[in-house]
Amino acid sequence: MRAAVLSDIHANRQALEAVLGAVDEAGVDQVWCLGDLVGYGADPDRCTALVRERASLCLVGNHDLALLGALDVSTFSEAAAAAVAWTREQVSEETVEFLATLEPTASQNGVGLSHASPRDPVWEYVLSTDQAEAGLDALEERVGLIGHSHIALYFTRAPGGRRGYAQGAQASEGAVLEISEGEWLLNPGSVGQPRDGDPRAAWLELDTEGWEARYHRVPYDIGGAAAAIRAAGLPDVLAERLEVGR
Repeated sequence: MRAAVLSDIHANRQALEAVLGAVDEAGVDQVWCLGDLVGYGADPDRCTALVRERASLCLVGNHDLALLGALDVSTFSEAAAAAVAWTREQVSEETVEFLATLEPTASQNGVGLSHASPRDPVWEYVLSTDQAEAGLDALEERVGLIGHSHIALYFTRAPGGRRGYAQGAQASEGAVLEISEGEWLLNPGSVGQPRDGDPRAAWLELDTEGWEARYHRVPYDIGGAAAAIRAAGLPDVLAERLEVGR
């Protein structure tokens, strides 16, 4: 079974539509979303509707939970908190109802899915080998998918490996991993707000029969997404960062 793994869409309609077009061309069997459908961007309802229509599995992210009032935004940046407040004023009841049905973790086809990390599915950023070690220890499955950091990357521990022996790297466009052995944490990167220096939208193609993972980047109308953010009156920094992938 081949799945398209998407994460951190953040109400960026232009990026999501471009990724879904690439997903259609790839001819995958299912679409999985790791959460954060809303926040930062200007099209929360449209993005949520598209995910609801296309994804067979979807998690809830910390920005989704903040919209629902289930998470304190005091630890959010000023721009992120402003986006939460704006989104609460704009979204439809249908969007709220859908997000309220979601959980931050799931298991599918022998793969564990978490919005952030297996040991802290809402908040933890997995960016170091120490964090990856802890995540692999907490992961019930051999392969795990994580989002939240907005960086396309992977961590792995060899069969029989012990604590302190995880390795990892940032994944560039077209990188292919053979993951039939060992333990793995895979982050597809962000659809709507990449932070790894590449402003193109990111997604991951996962084959759970051949156990292969392929990283993809998709160009999209960044100018249109930035203009929508500015037109909505959201903080300008949220538009500026799209252009540099930070």
